[in-house]
Amino acid sequence: MSVAEINQRVDTRAIWPEGAAYVDGDYVPVAEAKISVLDFGFTKSDVTYDVVHVWQGSFFRLDDHIQRFKRSVAGLRMTLPFDDAGLAEVLTQCVRRTGLRDAYVAMVLTRGMLKPGLPRHPDNCENRFVAYAIPWVWVMSPEMQERGAHLAISSVPRIAPESVDPTIKNYHWGDLTRAQFEATDRGADNAVLLDGEGYVTEGPGFNVFAVLDGTVVSPDRGALEGITRQSVLELCGELGIPAKVGRITRDELLSADEVFCATTAGGVMPVSRVDGHIMGNDRPGPISARIRDAYWTRHEQGWHATPVDYG
Repeated sequence: MSVAEINQRVDTRAIWPEGAAYVDGDYVPVAEAKISVLDFGFTKSDVTYDVVHVWQGSFFRLDDHIQRFKRSVAGLRMTLPFDDAGLAEVLTQCVRRTGLRDAYVAMVLTRGMLKPGLPRHPDNCENRFVAYAIPWVWVMSPEMQERGAHLAISSVPRIAPESVDPTIKNYHWGDLTRAQFEATDRGADNAVLLDGEGYVTEGPGFNVFAVLDGTVVSPDRGALEGITRQSVLELCGELGIPAKVGRITRDELLSADEVFCATTAGGVMPVSRVDGHIMGNDRPGPISARIRDAYWTRHEQGWHATPVDYG
């Protein structure tokens, strides 16, 4: 579908501040967005997605998110109904329909439903695209970030990348959900998971960083190649902070000078405790705080920004 065809289907009079969605070629209030219970995205978690945020009226790294989404779609052997411009226009229209200046914006492609009369095989499904914009979502609240998040190293191992590719955003959250409940039971805010060999991977919806001997390190395995992680590595280069992607052991995480997390829905999020081990003075460390401040300052300056046309 072309950008012109997309625009023809927009009701410019309707504003839905609780959220707007694009489903089956139409824009609707997010509460009315639905998929069939027979969709493989629901019955088999056969779906990929990406999330981009809007902050103060601008998308952040929109093209990077679209390109990652397309790689995920290709990795799952699915097909998108739009080119890059069409996809960007759908997301923009969703945000426009909400009027929100700060928003959580998702693009989703499910495997879809089986075509009538064909065997149950994913190749016999018609892929289905959905997009929506809702009010901003925090993975960790601002108050939690100010004191530093408390993480628990989960006993639940991360799904092996040989089984589910973690660089393709997916709904296979069984291990991550178990880890979150375990963290809550242990009095922590959230969890970080290790792989089968004992190396740090990621948390439920966020990348993890450890500051080891002055160097910022993010895991090179078992984790999403986060857009915010990419931003952190770029900022480290600007700030003259050594940074790399590499392996982190459990013991290194516990003995790190600092730990912090990063995600689209929250930015750079300092950590003050891991498994009860107190980092520094039980507050965000100086390197974590410096990167977090730079991240939001650069946002204010229009770094990687695509302004939303609110019409």
